[in-house]
Amino acid sequence: MALGIRDGVLMVGYGTVSNLDDLPEFLRRVRGGRPPGPDLLRDVRRRYQAIGGSPLLQNTQRQADALGRRLGVTVEVAMRAWHPTVEQVLGSSRIAGLERLCVLPMAPFNANAYCRAVLEVMEALRAGADAPPALTCVGNWGRDRAFIAAHAAQIRAGADVGPERAALVVTAHSLPLALGDVTERYRAEVLACAAELSVELGWEATLCFQSQGAGAGPWLGPDLHSTLESLATRSRRQVVVAPIGFLAEHLETLYDLDIEAARWAQELGLTMTRVAALGERRELIEALAGLVSRALG
Repeated sequence: MALGIRDGVLMVGYGTVSNLDDLPEFLRRVRGGRPPGPDLLRDVRRRYQAIGGSPLLQNTQRQADALGRRLGVTVEVAMRAWHPTVEQVLGSSRIAGLERLCVLPMAPFNANAYCRAVLEVMEALRAGADAPPALTCVGNWGRDRAFIAAHAAQIRAGADVGPERAALVVTAHSLPLALGDVTERYRAEVLACAAELSVELGWEATLCFQSQGAGAGPWLGPDLHSTLESLATRSRRQVVVAPIGFLAEHLETLYDLDIEAARWAQELGLTMTRVAALGERRELIEALAGLVSRALG
């Protein structure tokens, strides 16, 4: 079935603040209702200030605009942890006029969790007076062939050296091990993507997990710092870092990679090249269009 004018897409990201005065409330939400301590708040504020604020919302909106042009349908943006919230967007008049809505989580390896969160909001809205559109959600899509091909193209374009001279490190966001099966399923999804990407490129990819939170308890590893330390003991002194778990530039790429990881690499005597996030790359937009078309088809 072809997409029509009464079809739409809800692109859902994680979220970030535009105003640093909102950081305490944002971090409280991220931490499951626990307010941040002064040291954590100070550190996160410093990171945001170092990059001039996170462009995540603007970058996600540009991706949504590109996808909307490609599909010829309405594409709205919502965020799980901040504004515009899923509740705000699902309750808007723009969504109310649609018959079918495809939820597209911008978290390829953890999309199922985003789907569940959106469905909970939708169920609450169904109890109201306005009838929301029929909902379809794209589940975990990190093994999608077009998505893997998009990353391969980005790495080829962004790497100034190849497998004969440099190690390839691919990163995704870490999760707490306390989440149990959720973290293990996430790990399996990322591992599968990294393995297929290695085959696509003909370049062995070393997977690690970055941007561990400040919560107590162990997080999914190996982490990026220990991975760089391990590489520094080998004969190759060059490393290409590709953030396959992050689809748009934001705090975790612009600070955690470009500032923090770059400093680690320099201290370890490594020359590091950082591949840009996919952003609005044509191959990613085509992959997203395919996911939506199949979900609504």
